[in-house]
Amino acid sequence: MDVAFSVPDRLAGRLQERFGDLSERALQAIVADGYREEALTLGEVREILGHSTRMETEQFLKDRGILLEMTEEELEEDARAAREARS
Repeated sequence: MDVAFSVPDRLAGRLQERFGDLSERALQAIVADGYREEALTLGEVREILGHSTRMETEQFLKDRGILLEMTEEELEEDARAAREARS
């Protein structure tokens, strides 16, 4: 899905100077809010943002002051990965 929004030209330049790519910044804000409000899982955040590792996604959330809320399935997945890494 594509989402478009308009920013007055007189403000767009200032916002781009401060935040860089406004489309990417908006996507990141929506995804962060989606996770914070439990509308998205960690895996969905990773998929939407195109992160290659879970750690990258966790850092993205941490940088925004968002605590990880792991589902039971995610906890089991982490435990399974830890067991496999030890063997």
